[in-house]
Amino acid sequence: MADLKYYDVIIAPIVTEKSMNSMSDKRYTFKVHPEATKTQIKEAVEKMFSGAKVAKVNTMNLDGKMRRRGTTVGKTAKIKKAIVQLTEDSADIEIFSGL
Repeated sequence: MADLKYYDVIIAPIVTEKSMNSMSDKRYTFKVHPEATKTQIKEAVEKMFSGAKVAKVNTMNLDGKMRRRGTTVGKTAKIKKAIVQLTEDSADIEIFSGL
C-alpha cells in the first residue's frame, strides 16, 4: 500500500452530464488515485474542501479501453472513480459552483 497524503488522493473532478445532474443531491464525482481507500478519499475531501462533511463514498475501478492506431493495438490507462455523498448540513464544494 502506498503512503498517500490527502492532496495525492484526489486527482481531478469528473465533469459529465450525469455527474452534474447528481450535484443537486450533493453527490460529487472525482478521479482518484488507484490505491486510495474509501477512508482516505473521505479524509481528503473533508481536508481539501472546507465545510464538507462526507456521508458515504462509493468507488469503482474502470479498466482501460482497447485502442487501435493502424495495426498496433493498445490499451488506455485504468482509473479509479469515487462518488462522494455529502451530508445534508454540509457546505457545497466550490469547484463545481461555476459550472
